[in-house]
Amino acid sequence: MRQKFDTSESRVCFASSMLSASLTSPLSLLLDLLPPGVCNLLNPAAIYANNEISLGDVEIYGFDYDYTLAQYSNLLHSMIFNTARDILIEQFKYPEGLGKYDYIPGFAIRGLHYDVQKSLLMKIDAFHYVQLGTAYRGLKPVPDEEVIELYGGTQHIPLYQMSDFYGKGPSLKQFMDIFSLPEMTLLSSVIDYFITHGIEFDQVHLYKDISDAIRDVHVKGVMYKWIEKDMEQYILHGDEIYAVLNRLVNHKKKLFLITNSPFSFVDKGMKHMVGKNWRDLFDMVIVQADKPNFFTDRRKPFRKLDDKGSLQWDKINQLEKGKIYKEGNLFDFLRLTGWRGSKVLYFGDHLYSDLADLMLRHGWRTGAIVPELETEIRIINTEQYMHSLTWQQALTGLLERMQMYQDAESKQVLLEWMKERQEIRSLTKNLFNPQFGSIFRTFHNPTYFSRRLVRFSDIYMASISCLLNYDVNFTFYPRRTPLQHEAPLWMDQLCTGCMKTPFLEEMVHIR
Repeated sequence: MRQKFDTSESRVCFASSMLSASLTSPLSLLLDLLPPGVCNLLNPAAIYANNEISLGDVEIYGFDYDYTLAQYSNLLHSMIFNTARDILIEQFKYPEGLGKYDYIPGFAIRGLHYDVQKSLLMKIDAFHYVQLGTAYRGLKPVPDEEVIELYGGTQHIPLYQMSDFYGKGPSLKQFMDIFSLPEMTLLSSVIDYFITHGIEFDQVHLYKDISDAIRDVHVKGVMYKWIEKDMEQYILHGDEIYAVLNRLVNHKKKLFLITNSPFSFVDKGMKHMVGKNWRDLFDMVIVQADKPNFFTDRRKPFRKLDDKGSLQWDKINQLEKGKIYKEGNLFDFLRLTGWRGSKVLYFGDHLYSDLADLMLRHGWRTGAIVPELETEIRIINTEQYMHSLTWQQALTGLLERMQMYQDAESKQVLLEWMKERQEIRSLTKNLFNPQFGSIFRTFHNPTYFSRRLVRFSDIYMASISCLLNYDVNFTFYPRRTPLQHEAPLWMDQLCTGCMKTPFLEEMVHIR
């Protein structure tokens, strides 16, 4: 039997009273909604599961190097920005006025898309919609109305324009690695200079020039020299990396390393973090692998390096423990090692170049290293975030339930709620990043980055050191996240403040 709604008059009275409360004393209502202990529910050092995986079934652990084993200080971003900026001025003959621009820490976030033809840097959600308020041309936001007009009267980006399997579409590029933060900031700074000074520019050439300048910093070894010269300043948490690797070896696990970085750079970094005998921990070390081509291109054979990093010319018929190899391909790697399927767990920071092929085409288990996770969880654990989120959810529930009442007083109440909800959403976004918000969420949907994270990784964590918090036979069980039609009753009631979330206080002690 269908339940009848209350009368319009009583609903309007209720709505008016709730509006009054929201405008005068939201804090008291929020404190009533939030159970004790909720603000410390998430652990920044935890490992989070997208897929069920038992470490007891894993026999072989593989690692990327940069931003996986080696975590770098943010000082590196300024150095990359400054050097690439100077390359633009000195080699590409860009205006000398660009020299006044410095790196802006915290301007951009990972996972953003750049529309080359429109010179727009923006955040897109899992459904291909631009999050309004997060589209920038240069260093200034583009009005929502202009963004919608640029895309034919919609926020939606058609599939054919979006990034392909490796984050590169016909006109859109997705910035997926941490090294791309200075690239996005330099791109925005150069565009800002040209627009400010009324200089006409070709969008395609500008994007390519900046990409080439950033590439030169890496390819020509400039960045490697900085890090090698002052490892104490640039490399973080080295002692924890030794603890992780040594623990795995002591439990009879096999280890291998596949990195795009050169041997001399990796060797010096690993000696700094792990010790001079670091190679004794690894069954296989592959450098300058040219990922993601390493995973798909069968043509490049392995080449052996001697202890000084010089190339050897003999044909590779086996991969020997303690030896260093260059280039190669995954198909020869699988043939020579027999390391296949779910007994292999590989960790990397780049969802496309490190993890996508391994999970989808080869059946390896994958772990994503997401350093931003630590900061975002600390923000989520604050009272300010929990208050904002809870009040936003309460307003959303009220809007949904009250929208059928269209008398003048009810409409006014609904308009006030919608305005307040939008204000809270903006405030919540700004807690993470004033320009682009969280790398994991738009206002309510997962980001395109989050969609890829779930698709290409079994587990994800802030750093490799998080493994130290778990037994080597631990099984990770993903939480059952309800589909919309499965959402439990208490979530619906929480939205309107009718009752507190059951068991939430007890859940604090689970992890």
